[in-house]
Amino acid sequence: MKRREFLRGGLAAIGVAAAGRRLSTHARDDEAWRTFEVTTRVEVLRPAGRTRVWLPTPLAEMPYQRTLGDTYHAEAGFVEMLERPGDSLDMLIAEWPDGVAPVLTLTSRIATHDRVVDLAAPSIATADIATLSAFLHPTKLIPTDGIVRKTADQITRGAATDLERTRAIYEWIVENTFRDPATPGCGRGDIRFMLETGNLGGKCADINALFVGLARASGIPARDLYGLRVGASRRGTRSLGLASNVATRAQHCRAEAYLEGFGWVPVDPADVRKFVLEEPPGRLALGDEQVRSVRERLFGSWEMNWIAYNYANDIVLPGARRGSLAYFMYPQAETAQGRLDSLEPDAFRYEISVKETT
Repeated sequence: MKRREFLRGGLAAIGVAAAGRRLSTHARDDEAWRTFEVTTRVEVLRPAGRTRVWLPTPLAEMPYQRTLGDTYHAEAGFVEMLERPGDSLDMLIAEWPDGVAPVLTLTSRIATHDRVVDLAAPSIATADIATLSAFLHPTKLIPTDGIVRKTADQITRGAATDLERTRAIYEWIVENTFRDPATPGCGRGDIRFMLETGNLGGKCADINALFVGLARASGIPARDLYGLRVGASRRGTRSLGLASNVATRAQHCRAEAYLEGFGWVPVDPADVRKFVLEEPPGRLALGDEQVRSVRERLFGSWEMNWIAYNYANDIVLPGARRGSLAYFMYPQAETAQGRLDSLEPDAFRYEISVKETT
């Protein structure tokens, strides 16, 4: 059975996904897992002609995340769950004919487990190089040549191992970037522009993309994972958690680097800069004891009050008229008039709500 099944209807479409290997039971350390129910409701307020909506869906099976099932409904429309295991890009696609009010609802249940890599004890066999090569390639907005390569070489000069090089890149980003609250959404992620202009401000899709690009330029496989904050922090970091059950603007991406002996190592320099700016009382100094603690923790661990959708870049949405997306973390929609702005509620309304069930 595939991870997700889809049901096609005539006047209406309702789907229930419940694949056996996705409905896995919790490990013995059951109390360490958190389970969330995430519901996304999309309404296109000004449809024109044929209307399409694309929603990212949670990664099905990772050591720190399990998708337990999905239900979805598109009144008077067609809906399917598309699987792309090769690049992690599963998505829900819905379509409505002209004259129909497009409304789509998706509910996913996800279990998460805090993630920690012991960087003092290598214990992972190295993956086949062919499986890692994709995470060394440039993307449209994450190049690995020119100023990116030059900057990476300067940062990592004198570092003897991939772990040392990765740590040097992480520390350089924490020291030199800043979170810019005026940045729309999660940012664009154009790292060449950031480095050429010297404007190293932005949000997670900018700051963590910079980490990925510099790591790849140093020969270290790396990737962004695009997702959503879904719960309050249990580690006392209020600014790095969800303050209510509303997650409509809680999109957040994180990063990983693949290190021999350790596997995929989680990092999040963007959240260090978010903590500096937003953790009460705000605008903390890098030397603040709380900042030092968070800075150390976010090299090698993630608190999993967050879910991952995918790690894909340069995405062409199936059936879309417009060009590719740099990343897929927000609901997307098109009408006969073109692509709607996923950050513009006047034409494209969506709400994401979260309920923690354990």
